[in-house]
Amino acid sequence: MQQLNMSQNITTIIRPPYFYISGFTGIPHMEYYYVFLCFVYIISLMGNTFVMIIIYVDRSLHSPKYIAVFNLALTDVCESTAQVPKLLDMFLFGRQFISYDQCLANLFFVFFFLTMQSFNLIILSYDRLVAICFPLRYHVLVTHRSMFQLTGAAWFGSLFPVLISVGLITRLSFCRSLVINSYFCDHGPLFRLAAPCSNVLPNIIISYLNPCLVFYIPMVFIIGSYICISHALVTITLHKAIKTCSSHLILVAIFYLPITVTFLLQSLIPTNLRIINLSLTSVLPPMLNPIVYVLKTEDFKESANRLIRRVFQRAVGPVKSTSNH
Repeated sequence: MQQLNMSQNITTIIRPPYFYISGFTGIPHMEYYYVFLCFVYIISLMGNTFVMIIIYVDRSLHSPKYIAVFNLALTDVCESTAQVPKLLDMFLFGRQFISYDQCLANLFFVFFFLTMQSFNLIILSYDRLVAICFPLRYHVLVTHRSMFQLTGAAWFGSLFPVLISVGLITRLSFCRSLVINSYFCDHGPLFRLAAPCSNVLPNIIISYLNPCLVFYIPMVFIIGSYICISHALVTITLHKAIKTCSSHLILVAIFYLPITVTFLLQSLIPTNLRIINLSLTSVLPPMLNPIVYVLKTEDFKESANRLIRRVFQRAVGPVKSTSNH
């Protein structure tokens, strides 16, 4: 009779009231790591907000390229905000239980903004590709309108793979363990909890398909674009080539390399190492992106210096006039 009731419940889908996020296991003094993530998050917020303010205020930066840079900074803020505050709340304050609906919302926003980060890097790669390989056609191919269309398509395109992933989770029954072995409502550890009770084959397929669509194909496109750029730069001095492309290459490396290694070797990597790698991948690129652009991009550096001088002069001006009186 109990088995019959269980089968009836499974057909009606068992949705637990909550899940438990396990986080790290067996590692002492992890609170210091969470404080470090909080520090990185604050720097990320300040740096990306600074980048967005500079681009918004300085009209010389109102170019198609900086539409993509502004969009990347906005996405960095959203992506780190989707993860870090909830992570700190769970592990610093011991609130590791998360409701079913909050878990799906957490899954959606983390993966949505992660996907958007990847698509932003494609847009920046396309901008560099056209600028170097087709310089005479740059202002025809890369316009304000085309860049807004690309960024808009990236936002909408990021929705579909994530909505499919979340939608497939809602059809699963969770009748056994409710412990998610990750630091947030991670897609893989979440759907595997339903394996004893539901058919998770569609979830397995999407778990392989989404990384291909979101990470591997964009990475292949970016590598291909830089092969074309390298070929075009044969006649240009090495210094100019490095100066033109280094900032974007650094962004690509710090985003794609850790996440690709984690996905390709996930069966070999211990859970704690996987959590550390993915959590750092989520917070370090948003922090480093504005630093890379400030240090590596001359026109942005000049705009930032002009704005800082202007703010300083306005602040010092009233003080001088007061002292003269």
